[in-house]
Amino acid sequence: MTFHIITIFPGIFTSYFNESILKRAQQKKILKINVHNLRDWSADKHHRVDDRPYGGGAGMLLMAEPIMRAVKTIRSKVKDKKLKVVLLSAKGKKWTQTMAKRYAKSENVILICGRYEGVDERVKKVVDEEISIGDYVLTGGEIGAMAIVDSVARLLPGVLGNEDSAVFESHAQPGVLEHPHYTRPEVLEIAGKNYRVPKVLLSGNHEKIEKWRKLKSKKV
Repeated sequence: MTFHIITIFPGIFTSYFNESILKRAQQKKILKINVHNLRDWSADKHHRVDDRPYGGGAGMLLMAEPIMRAVKTIRSKVKDKKLKVVLLSAKGKKWTQTMAKRYAKSENVILICGRYEGVDERVKKVVDEEISIGDYVLTGGEIGAMAIVDSVARLLPGVLGNEDSAVFESHAQPGVLEHPHYTRPEVLEIAGKNYRVPKVLLSGNHEKIEKWRKLKSKKV
């Protein structure tokens, strides 16, 4: 699967995508991440991609033309009729695990990172879906793009060390949060009090453990 990320700050992604699971997924060629600098599609000699909004108001807007040119270029190189184009926006549909599962079936996804006050509304003519990662506002769509890549990538076969990790976890079933987890030491002292691992988890009785886990799973 390939993600194509359009941004004016490509350097933001370098560290996150080159660590841990995402790094290994790329090394194993399960996942490919292409980060594109929007300024490469600017028609301005100073590589400008933003301007003041018509009608006045605070902030600057990313112009439609550079974004549209970037999407057109990527489309022509990818040649995937099912390619999805996503605009990261505070006004978008809230990202969920169900959506991550749906996107994990795609071969190519373009993520457009908004910035400043937003983007020219006409950009949506080349967008399939407008997505937000939560009911709050960030300075740009880059963090949202990283969240989407991460949540989708871990669902791809071969990315996680144990495939069950993506099956038995919070949100694997809509509205269900995972049970509590414990590891060593068996007894942990905090502020003079001892906190023990639940006995059932030490029993070796897998049937009882499974019942305990189902009981402790939360529904939201």
